[in-house]
Amino acid sequence: MFNAVVLKNKEDRELEDWVAPDCHGLNFFEIDSSLKNLLDVYLPEDLRNHMTPVFEKLGEVAGNRLDDLSRMSDRHVPVLHHRDARGQDKEWIEFHPAYTEMEKIAYGDFGIHCMSHKAGVHEWPEKIPPMAKYVFTYLFTQSEFGLMCPISVTDTSYGLLEKHGPKEAMDKFGWQMLSQDMDEVHMGAQFMTEKLGGSEVANLSVTAKYEDGAWRLYGDKWFCSCVGAEVALVLARPEGAPEGNSGLAIFAVPRHLEDGSRNPYRVVRLKDKMGTKSMASGEIVFEGAVGYAFGDVGAKANPGLKQMMDQVVMSRLSHGVRAAGMMRRCLNEALVTAQNREVFGETIIHKPLMRRQLLKMMLPTEQALSMFMNVAVQLHKSNQGDKQAERLNRILTPLLKFRACRDNVDVAGGALEARGGNGFIEDWINPKLVRDAYTGLLWEGTSNINALDIVGRAVGKTGAHNDLAEDLKNRLDETENLPGQYAGELKGLIDRARDLAEEVAVTNNETLARQASNALYHATTATLFAEEGAILGRQGKDARRLLLSRLVMDTKLKPFDPLAAGETAFEVAAGDRLLDERMVSLEEATDLLQL
Repeated sequence: MFNAVVLKNKEDRELEDWVAPDCHGLNFFEIDSSLKNLLDVYLPEDLRNHMTPVFEKLGEVAGNRLDDLSRMSDRHVPVLHHRDARGQDKEWIEFHPAYTEMEKIAYGDFGIHCMSHKAGVHEWPEKIPPMAKYVFTYLFTQSEFGLMCPISVTDTSYGLLEKHGPKEAMDKFGWQMLSQDMDEVHMGAQFMTEKLGGSEVANLSVTAKYEDGAWRLYGDKWFCSCVGAEVALVLARPEGAPEGNSGLAIFAVPRHLEDGSRNPYRVVRLKDKMGTKSMASGEIVFEGAVGYAFGDVGAKANPGLKQMMDQVVMSRLSHGVRAAGMMRRCLNEALVTAQNREVFGETIIHKPLMRRQLLKMMLPTEQALSMFMNVAVQLHKSNQGDKQAERLNRILTPLLKFRACRDNVDVAGGALEARGGNGFIEDWINPKLVRDAYTGLLWEGTSNINALDIVGRAVGKTGAHNDLAEDLKNRLDETENLPGQYAGELKGLIDRARDLAEEVAVTNNETLARQASNALYHATTATLFAEEGAILGRQGKDARRLLLSRLVMDTKLKPFDPLAAGETAFEVAAGDRLLDERMVSLEEATDLLQL
């Protein structure tokens, strides 16, 4: 937690001084003690030392210029132009200058889209590992959510093109997808959704026909984000291919052909969205657009959906990280408000009920941070060939997407409520945070879709819940300075969460898929908190995450009676320390666990 109290003496205040400020003007990295502490846990020392100044730079930009640009872009949405002044079909999308400046920050200055694919970004001699890359996403999203979609999909589209795509397409425009030169960079997109199918892609009807030595696409796509991208990966059915999932194939579709002419597809209209207003989403009609096929596709079973799921999985991870970043901004907004809003003779952060509400916002915010840092480390290990890490990520990634995106909505609403009536006014950041928070519930699978993936596939088909439970209990066994009774109780809850997930999978009880997914998520984050707190405490640093572990256990993994007052001694004591900027020692944290 940080302390941003700026209250003047009552006799020196103007009327406007009674209105609490927001977080604008702060360095979002510098005020984030949780993130800085976890860098010590999850990043190798050389990587951490090298990247910390870059994180500080982005934190300064995010809290200042990027925040200004994001608010301007939210008010000045993209405009689709179908014809020029002479009536020629010169379709283009007009973006506000604030949006193009944000693109320069993301793609040009920080290279978030390419740092996983080429060495040398920010002078790091290799490709930047995921546990550092996603810190950039986390910080950037605290100001701008909409543009993070094009950034992420450019990153993942290149990864899919490199892994499965045709050499011809890589040679033509792959290199431009990694460029940081704004005059040549090709941004990416992924077009899947149609009127007939969102999550059920088996119904997709866009058709690819082999004509005059090239694949050409025909049909409508209903929801296309990053609609103005220079390269789109499109899921389509080659003519004569089987119905259902097995007939689908991927095609890389450039916006312009080699002669500079427009590839024949049209943007019919832009979507008037509730959130992510800065970024253009629209509807597209393909009228014979040239596409480069991923593999030898045709009138047979095709691997397109399986290949596309590689990108979907990475997009789900990105959404979990974005939710973590947005929750941090929301929590910080609530803290700044509570530290500066005075009623009945004291600031509201001292009011017991407000303190409890702040804790309820803090807990999911910290859960998402620990979860994505752990997932990023497992992804790095998986990329290096670690099969156990690959199995862990099979369940950890949808767990992060499922729970963090749901929590983001509640935390955004809580931050708005903490600000009161001002939070409902568009002059403030809160309405934008609330609108954008809902996006994560929809993109890359709703909560139901992700819960069913967790239980039906990751648990039911892969058995990844067993790998997860084993990993969590091993962490507890290897964590020093953790009270044995507490570790034993947590192990028992891990086993119960694992057993519930298995029972739900075996009985195909879809009604309980969310309950089982919640149990696995909370057991995971409670364990991560305990491990992190003990590690940091042994280093003489802040061990407060041990207190968060107990809060998860008490409020998320144990039964309670809603008609009983209950015992609040630990919650009050832990809250006093968690809402205090003073460091919590390992000894103090261990003592509090015994309450």
